[in-house]
Amino acid sequence: MELDQEESSSEEPEQSDVSLPDDPESVMASVSEQKPSEPNVWKLSMHVVTWNVASAAPPKDLSDLLQLNNQDLDLDMYVIGLQEMNSGIVSFISDTAFEDPWSSFFMDVLAPLSFVKVSHVRMQGLLLLIFVKYHHLPFIQILSTKSTPTGLYGYWGNKGGVNICLRLYGYYVSVINCHLPPHIANNDKRLEHFDRILEMQNFEGYDIPNILDHDLILWFGDMNFRIEDLGLHFVRECIANQYYSALWEKDQLRIAKKQDLLLREFQEGPLLFPPTYKFDKNSNNYDTSEKRRKPAWTDRILWRLKRQPQATSYMSNPSTYFFLTLKHYGSHMMYYISDHKPVTGTFDLELKPLVSAPMITLMPESLWTIENDMLISYSSEPDFLSSPWDWIGLYKLGMRHINDYVSYVWVGDNQVSFSNNLHQVYMNISEIPDTEDYFLLCYYSSILNSIAGISTPFKVNAAAGVGQASQGPGGCKPWELGAGETCCSPSYRHVVPADPAALLLEGGPTE
Repeated sequence: MELDQEESSSEEPEQSDVSLPDDPESVMASVSEQKPSEPNVWKLSMHVVTWNVASAAPPKDLSDLLQLNNQDLDLDMYVIGLQEMNSGIVSFISDTAFEDPWSSFFMDVLAPLSFVKVSHVRMQGLLLLIFVKYHHLPFIQILSTKSTPTGLYGYWGNKGGVNICLRLYGYYVSVINCHLPPHIANNDKRLEHFDRILEMQNFEGYDIPNILDHDLILWFGDMNFRIEDLGLHFVRECIANQYYSALWEKDQLRIAKKQDLLLREFQEGPLLFPPTYKFDKNSNNYDTSEKRRKPAWTDRILWRLKRQPQATSYMSNPSTYFFLTLKHYGSHMMYYISDHKPVTGTFDLELKPLVSAPMITLMPESLWTIENDMLISYSSEPDFLSSPWDWIGLYKLGMRHINDYVSYVWVGDNQVSFSNNLHQVYMNISEIPDTEDYFLLCYYSSILNSIAGISTPFKVNAAAGVGQASQGPGGCKPWELGAGETCCSPSYRHVVPADPAALLLEGGPTE
């Protein structure tokens, strides 16, 4: 397991005096222990964002926050957590009915770069989003989304945490975005809420291990830990001279990590950036109001790797290898919309995939249409459990999220043949715009609640997308059935929702 820069192993005396090194990269390197090289290891690059946006709307440009101009960075995954989104009643109702402005902004920016929103969860002002490059979709399964309110004794969601639990190439990962109680005197309450959020991450009714047995926990947000004892003038002088090490010893989170055995297992990069709270809005000036709040590192990114019986246990099972390396941890001072500055962490995740082949292999035919229908062939792994509620969606390359399909087909209704585990279905493409674009096919498994297979990008010619829909094998057109109408396929009968997105929202069909 990696060791935090602020901690020492049980075999070495704890260092009470921490000085700011001349070379910050040496500190960054110290958060990752040396490990042997491993064959067949895949590397995924992940960028984590946390920001208390103080009810503000998105600014026009977030390129620096998302590292879009970093030519040396080839990201596979974004994990974005916001706190204090506008949760007024009018705004919240609007965001419930439509996409909230922040989610729309991130999708608009990231979709053209081949990132797809795979999951999100919101609780009042807390929002958690996960984006991945589309070719990772068959290897990501969203297992659970959960909200844990801690305000008003657990009945109000102005404070608390939101969680997304997923399987990534066969490994269990939990992501938690939190907002803990404010004020310097409420440190014990913050620790209590930290424990409560962790305890509430049970997954009853799911075949999911306890969160402490997950391979990775990412925990971040506005944790509201403050700097104790030191006076306002001394703290500001240390910040002005970039002498952050003088403040580390009085950071409440660092002190708590020394005393709490479980919290100690959560690692963090070195605080080599200015405290991120509290600023006058639209400036880089720390609080000049009458309250003159003392600056603090309230916005943090922590992680915890699964407990190992012994230091080299990952060598005992050659089929598993899961390791996280922090590459950069810092704040972004150029954003002024909030009294907090955003914090980001960039990680390399190295793993031996436990799942390396998709459950479904999609093979679009070279002859796209016969009387304006597209013929699709697909094969499945022997242990794949299909369902009549599985569907195949046609997406434009650059899709924003899983519901962003151009057209879809229920695989049971529109099957035309199958043999030796090879299936063929047809899809009406009359709704495809009369333009030449690149598309993808995705197979959605209702049992897995995730994409089980994805095709390579292909081009549909403009001439192929015009015509009337053909009828299905049972005489009905499943894509035209309204909510509550019954499909007349001879193979089965079920109530068809308005579209597959309804299944995603409802969590599955009701027979």
